[in-house]
Amino acid sequence: MEDREFDKKYYKIRDVSAMLDVPTSTLRYWETEFPECAPRRSAANQRYYTPENIRCLQIIYYLLKVKGLRMEAAKEQLKANRENISRNMEIIQKLTETRNELQNLLDALKKRR
Repeated sequence: MEDREFDKKYYKIRDVSAMLDVPTSTLRYWETEFPECAPRRSAANQRYYTPENIRCLQIIYYLLKVKGLRMEAAKEQLKANRENISRNMEIIQKLTETRNELQNLLDALKKRR
C-alpha cells in the first residue's frame, strides 16, 4: 500500500482493490463495518470512491493488516484518534520508502565491488 496523489475525482471498486491490494469482497465488508468510509453510489448502485474514502480505507488497512488489530479495536482507534493514526501511518510509509531506497543503494554498491 503506497501513499499517492489522486488524479481522479472518483474511483471504481476494482481500482481501489488494486491500490490497496485487497479483494473487492474485503472492501465491501469494510464498507459495512466502517460506514464513514463508504463510497457514493450511482443510480445503477455502482460504487464510486473519492480520494477521502480511499484515505479512510488506507487507515483501516493500516490498523487491520499492518498493526494486526481486531475489527472492534480498529473501530475504537478510528473513532478515538483518527488524526494520530493517519500521521503515524504516513510516517511509517515514509520510513519504509526511505529504508527501501537505502537498501537499493546498498545493493547497487555491492554490485559495483
